[in-house]
Amino acid sequence: MEANLAERDIIKETIGSANSLNEENFVVMGEAEYESLPTNKLTVHMLAGGAAGVSEHCIVYPIDCVKTRMMNIKSDNPYRGVLQTLTRMATTESPRTLFRGVGVVASGAGPAHALYFSCYETSKRYLSGNRRNSVFAQGCSAVLATLVHDGFMNPVDVIKQRLQMHGSPYTGAFHCARQVFASEGISAFYRSYTTQLTMNVPFQVLHFISYEFLQEMFNPSRHYNPKSHVICGALAGAIAASATTPFDVAKTLLNTLPQEKSLSQHKQVRGVVNSLKIIYNSGGLPAFFRGLSARVIYQMPSTAICWSVYEFFKYVLGYHDTAHSG
Repeated sequence: MEANLAERDIIKETIGSANSLNEENFVVMGEAEYESLPTNKLTVHMLAGGAAGVSEHCIVYPIDCVKTRMMNIKSDNPYRGVLQTLTRMATTESPRTLFRGVGVVASGAGPAHALYFSCYETSKRYLSGNRRNSVFAQGCSAVLATLVHDGFMNPVDVIKQRLQMHGSPYTGAFHCARQVFASEGISAFYRSYTTQLTMNVPFQVLHFISYEFLQEMFNPSRHYNPKSHVICGALAGAIAASATTPFDVAKTLLNTLPQEKSLSQHKQVRGVVNSLKIIYNSGGLPAFFRGLSARVIYQMPSTAICWSVYEFFKYVLGYHDTAHSG
């Protein structure tokens, strides 16, 4: 009996010690200066960015499908509002239609965002020097990260949007890639690259600068704060999305318009200026903002998810490195 009591005392002391150690570690993690975590490692940014990219694109993918349908400039386009388009696609076609192309996006978003965030963080740290909140460094880093990201993702976007269109003749991503390559050539996968950059460079500059500015307002100590990352990410996404919608309409036109290799040069639709002229001729100034509501509704949760997942993994992986190096 006494032996059993002694054993219980030993167990209680062990559990008590473990609990106090866990509480101590929690306090250290909570009070650690977030920006000082050792996240200079490229692998941390790549893993965190990859996880953020897959989460961002897949969770709100149905709204991306809705956006593509709404941005179609055809005069007989029946898609007018987000809810109407969502309901119409699910009922007249199939709920699975809302996820057509999600596989190719998931496979491309991981490595693309890994490159994106690692490039942004590395170049921001290099350009900032000793200044913590340098708008110049944030803007230049966003541009560089966008160039790398879009170069990787442009072919994925072409396949994705071809699959998302109503009456798409493609059975899947590989079939789409083979057919587009055979009939239109390799250039079809990069036809919208300059337009994509024209959209994404100002988008990402606005996005990153807005996020960093909002973080200074909501989270000036730059601790890991999930609530501030979600709010700042959503607001930054909404600001950037609203300002760059016309270029997204132009990109959608270039990505979804089949153009055979045999098509004469003067009949081909290429570049930002050409596509913007066609959009204007199809419906005037309002045509540039087709799908604005869907784009904002898509980008707000998308950027909120992206930043919160990225900051979470950056925090966890950074702390993990601290614990092991100590």
